[in-house]
Amino acid sequence: MKNLLHSIRFGETTAEGNIFLAPMAGYTDRVFRSLCLEEGADMSVTEMVSCEGVARGSVKTIDLMTRAPNEKILNVQLFAPDAETARRSCARVMKANPQILDFNCGCPVPKVVKTGAGSALMKNPEEIGRIVKALKEETGLPVTVKIRTGWDSKSINYLECASIAFENGADALSMHARTKSQLYSPYADWSTLKTLKENFPDRIIIGSGDLFTAEDGVRMLKETGVDAIMYARGAIGNPFIFRQTKALLNGEELPEISTEMKIEKIMYHLQGLSSILGENAACREMRKHVCAYLKGIKNGAKVRHMISSALTIEEYKDQLGQLT
Repeated sequence: MKNLLHSIRFGETTAEGNIFLAPMAGYTDRVFRSLCLEEGADMSVTEMVSCEGVARGSVKTIDLMTRAPNEKILNVQLFAPDAETARRSCARVMKANPQILDFNCGCPVPKVVKTGAGSALMKNPEEIGRIVKALKEETGLPVTVKIRTGWDSKSINYLECASIAFENGADALSMHARTKSQLYSPYADWSTLKTLKENFPDRIIIGSGDLFTAEDGVRMLKETGVDAIMYARGAIGNPFIFRQTKALLNGEELPEISTEMKIEKIMYHLQGLSSILGENAACREMRKHVCAYLKGIKNGAKVRHMISSALTIEEYKDQLGQLT
């Protein structure tokens, strides 16, 4: 059996390993990406960046492309309803100096889908091809494409979408193993990832969907044959999952993560957000992360409740101190 832990090459850019952080709107800002990279992620991807917003010069949209200090590979995920919109964004996208562009054809959120972007593009595979071609022509960068298995159970067309993307120059394809209509339940169908890889054995295929533990990641690599995996929800509150996965793939015991380690990471995370957003806004933004960090910890529910009203870093310290 092939070595499950290995480097991945995207054009002229090489990721040292194949355990990645998936893009998640509202979560994978540069602070969280930095934390995951510190904990062993081999590559991270930005939150979804609107090509229309970039083309119009939206400061908030452009800020999403800011590189984290330790981010050697800046992989910017873009979304747009058509090739022309994607093309118009390229000049400003390139000012961020990315190494890879990822194009989203999988987001199921209504406000994205209703514009014809995200997973709506799976109903128009030819447009996916035109978008990939436009991005390649305008930037010269490696372009990866994120898809789902189809729009719904009656339109499973991931093989067609993958074929068109690759024909038009896509350097890799990642797939969340659910349809758009399934959103995030029930279980992801990993057999589709296996089929995808079998149909494109010489292409880079990245798997995602229901990866909540290091054991899940190892199992997906073994069962599906995909070249790499992307942790999404499984990394929220648990950036340690990358280190743990690599330990298992190297035949080592699963590293234990202590409460003290989680508290240290929470405070580091909060300080990072504070340096960008300001203390008050950072404390509010951090609440959703803390809920995940403290899941399953003794007295965690009580502390989470108290932190829900914390507005200063000192208040966070005081409340988290009750856990030790």
